[in-house]
Amino acid sequence: MLTRSAVTGKPRNGVILYIGGQQQARGALCLSESAEFLELFCLQRSLKMVYNFKVFKKCAPNGKLTLYMAKREFVDHISFVEPIDGVVMVDEEYVRGRKVFAQVLCTFRYGREEDEVMGLNFYKELYLASEQIYPAPEKPSYDLTRTQERLIRKLGAGAFPFRLNVPAGAPGSVTLQPALEDEGEPCGVHYYVKLFVGDSEIDRSHRRSTVALGIRKVQFAPSKPGPQPCTVVRKDFVLSPGQLELELTLDKQLYIHGEPIAVNICVRNHSNKVVKKIKACVQQAVDVLLLQNGQYRNIVSSVETQDGCPLQPGASLQKVVTLTPALGTLRDRRGLALDAQLKRHDATLASTTLLLEPEQRDAFGIVVSYSAKVKLYLGALGGELSAELPFILMHPKEGRGKLIQADSQADVEMFRQDTVHHQESVEVY
Repeated sequence: MLTRSAVTGKPRNGVILYIGGQQQARGALCLSESAEFLELFCLQRSLKMVYNFKVFKKCAPNGKLTLYMAKREFVDHISFVEPIDGVVMVDEEYVRGRKVFAQVLCTFRYGREEDEVMGLNFYKELYLASEQIYPAPEKPSYDLTRTQERLIRKLGAGAFPFRLNVPAGAPGSVTLQPALEDEGEPCGVHYYVKLFVGDSEIDRSHRRSTVALGIRKVQFAPSKPGPQPCTVVRKDFVLSPGQLELELTLDKQLYIHGEPIAVNICVRNHSNKVVKKIKACVQQAVDVLLLQNGQYRNIVSSVETQDGCPLQPGASLQKVVTLTPALGTLRDRRGLALDAQLKRHDATLASTTLLLEPEQRDAFGIVVSYSAKVKLYLGALGGELSAELPFILMHPKEGRGKLIQADSQADVEMFRQDTVHHQESVEVY
């Protein structure tokens, strides 16, 4: 975090831009198409109290439109999705006589870019929300967030707020991992906030006056986990008496990414067959809903053991196998479902997709689920016996504190901002 001494010995009024340790002019804020991360600091001299709020910034190539957003990850609460809000800085001389629109764009790529030949296209676009920003309505139909109020007060008359509402049931942000030799945009579902200048919301946008900033729609682990998963399967044999019984239990239903999964295995051999080997694995099931045969599975963790084997007729075996699903050694596995991460983030396995109703599946979505599977091998003539238990793998709600969002320190201090005489500075990462 930037301290007062890191800026100057005696803070001056106005806005200062630092890039790589070099002080730049205010006009250099509009740099390129790539998203910039700004951190705005305010200092109350009398109490020496420092508070901050963080925003993401992206400019159009011609510098006439600038997008500011407090965060780029929006939580899907299953029954509703957090509204997407921000502030747009508009050059009113440039857009005079025209309009500025903000839209939420969901893109779904279900085939490789290099396979698109002879007019064949494996790419769909969904416009989930749209709002006219400029000319602005006399009074917004919603209350501005504290970050929007501060940005509008800081940026001046050319700043306009917006709020976009994504419908519940919209597909989650998921990326299918490409192979090492693949080129182009990876398959999956991605979201963007798009700003453009035009005469109507269906007008064709021009690249030089368009801003597109990637965002994510995420889900977090539910606060109340479900019942403990448990199943029992039995197998009969032709011309052989008795049964082989396999009982499978997990210690809980909900797991956090990186947390080991303890699989409790209990085998009761009431048959005359011999169990020669046990294999346990965690499977990731991916369902690409647009494709009729778009279901497949990936093994993300596995272990094979012969401890306690061969298990003779009449004997029993109980043991616990620990599995930890992780991306680690699977970075070259094509088709693995990953969280659609933004820049400066490490990719992780995709979280379980939670649905309000089983039939509530968007045709352009990708549904991800996980299960623990145990298989007993009985030899060439005896065959196999397997059991499977589904579970939930997600990020915790506490992890949301790591997300880039505003009002963290200001909410704690609880002071009236309109009475504070402060100095502000801007740092670009």
